[in-house]
Amino acid sequence: MKELKRVVITGLGAITPLGNNVDEFWENIVAGKSGVAQITKFDTTAFKTKFAAEVKGFDPSKYFEKNEARKYDLFTQYAVAAAEQAIKHAGLDFSTIDTNKVGVIWGSGNGGIITFQDQLEEFFKNNKQPRFNPYFIPKIIADIPSGVISIRHGLRGLNFSTISACASSTTALIDAFNYIRLGKADIVIAGGSEAAINESGIGGFNASKALSTHNENPQKASRPFDVSRDGFVMGEGGGAMIVESLESALRRNAPIIAEFIGGGMAADAYHLTGTHPEGEGAYLGMLDAMSDANIHPDQIDYINAHATSTPLGDESELRAVQRVFGNRKDLHVSGTKSMTGHLLGAAGALEAIITVKALLHNIVPPTINTEVVDEQWSNTFNLTLGKAQPKNINFAMSNTFGFGGHIASVLFKKYQG
Repeated sequence: MKELKRVVITGLGAITPLGNNVDEFWENIVAGKSGVAQITKFDTTAFKTKFAAEVKGFDPSKYFEKNEARKYDLFTQYAVAAAEQAIKHAGLDFSTIDTNKVGVIWGSGNGGIITFQDQLEEFFKNNKQPRFNPYFIPKIIADIPSGVISIRHGLRGLNFSTISACASSTTALIDAFNYIRLGKADIVIAGGSEAAINESGIGGFNASKALSTHNENPQKASRPFDVSRDGFVMGEGGGAMIVESLESALRRNAPIIAEFIGGGMAADAYHLTGTHPEGEGAYLGMLDAMSDANIHPDQIDYINAHATSTPLGDESELRAVQRVFGNRKDLHVSGTKSMTGHLLGAAGALEAIITVKALLHNIVPPTINTEVVDEQWSNTFNLTLGKAQPKNINFAMSNTFGFGGHIASVLFKKYQG
């Protein structure tokens, strides 16, 4: 049997509500800042939710030639920008690499929802005359970011998109991990992006009663684990990781941020939009990730929880964590969506970046806004409330769950050669 290759992370890129590069983003995460504010992208007068975690000050001209950006929906622009940052961070020079062994796997739950709405509005304004933009279809389909990234750099390795709702980019990372350790690729640019802060996105999630309506104090609206939590806060942006075989990274003398050691996937098989009350899928996904990595629950130091701040979702995840880990006050858990909002299909990539940065710097990022935790969880885990905490972290996990019951968990280890 062929021996599986070791896999590492060598580059990171991020476009987020808390900064448009990884350093700024991480600095604000550690500081416990919120990226949530009133929506500026459209008139929210008639909407139940009037706030979101928007990307601020994004400049497409840093990444695209003049007029090129108009070919792409915003979710693709975020993808390209995050990928370009990650490529630079990893020191990748594609002129010296076999690009047939470099792939791109990208996740998005919604694709070009902004373009789709805008084009339909134009269609009806023009008396249903079919004057569609020639880029309409490539702007809306979810696979376009992986294609655009590969075209820009001449990458002819494996190339596809993953769609598993809010688990999409974590699924992309797991696929990258598996293809690399099987020797099907040397390097994969993996991640996810989302741009769904428009009338359709906010109105649709309002209709499903998933969003917070805490309009009087938006920055405190996302409050994972709090007894008064009332729904998630929409976010947008993109996150990219360079996932690479250790052999390739050492050959390039690349910076190694963390070792990627396991991925677990499962399904709740329970409800269209709700999580299993006992966290059945989350429980199985976490167990699968640890089995994949051949480690035990007591070795995990930190979990970046899915923690969307929904009443049922947070409860079910904590039940699953308790089933796997027992009551461990030494286990740090944090819900960083309290700061970033929920980036939907891009959430997993962004939270994986947070997780490996926590490993690298021995800092557990905080859960902000949470004031009163249900009594049954007050003596189970360290929920890292209010402020970041220093901790020696050797093994860290990140969880993501999506509508349809999709479960994905990834495991990283501090790289030690």
